Amino acid sequence: MTYSTVPRHPAAMFVSHGGGPLPVLGDPGHREMVEHLGNIALDIQKPSGIVVISAHWEASEATITAHPNPPIIYDYYGFPAESYSLEYPAPGDPELAARLVRSLAEKDVAARLDHERGFDHGLYIPLLLMYPEADIPCVQLSLLSSLDPEKHIRIGAALSDLSRDNVLVLGSGFSFHNLKALMGGDSIGSDLGNDKFETWLINTCTSSDIDESTRTRRLIDWERAPAARYCHPREEHLLPLHVCYGVKKSACIEHAELTIMGKRSSTYFW
Repeated sequence: MTYSTVPRHPAAMFVSHGGGPLPVLGDPGHREMVEHLGNIALDIQKPSGIVVISAHWEASEATITAHPNPPIIYDYYGFPAESYSLEYPAPGDPELAARLVRSLAEKDVAARLDHERGFDHGLYIPLLLMYPEADIPCVQLSLLSSLDPEKHIRIGAALSDLSRDNVLVLGSGFSFHNLKALMGGDSIGSDLGNDKFETWLINTCTSSDIDESTRTRRLIDWERAPAARYCHPREEHLLPLHVCYGVKKSACIEHAELTIMGKRSSTYFW
């Protein structure tokens, strides 16, 4: 595991959130991730609010949770019984949700509020590890079902002012998300495809030698990266990173490399 110095005031952060509820159930394949997310919470200033873009929610237009006390959604199957009694009673923030709708509209991104939807595990699994007290107001922002990378970068740009109010944008996905490889025997030992894509992603997000028009184009054209479709047969777990990048449109200020379920994975801070 490679740890970099975590920035004290990140505006946006992309995390690889692991396999379903396994990180909070003591699974040994998530040990590095659990330690890493706990350390992040100790190292950064505690946010006054968190906007989570989860890989597990897609909608035809950008949709934001506006429930004042969002319920938990157990959006996974076949896990131990204790997985279905997890709780994360963080409050919602209807005022922040309404602000997001206005900010997105200013960037010509159609958006709406959802007053009923709760929190899926893309929010509560990483936040149980970072902020188990569940005392920070949270809202979730959906991905677009079009899965258009350029539009997700534009969504990030609409969130660029949130850090002024100590609101953290948290992209919750996974830098490697081939479920067959993660859950099967391929998860043990060297994985050349995983290595090639992870190296490309780290270079794309961190290199100061890449100008921003090139970096943006690389992320939009991510399918051209080595082993891209092996690592992401479907891109919903990668696109939260595009949103985070859009917040700052720059090289990330730090990153960390982890092994999760036997695969190279990464976290990025902007």
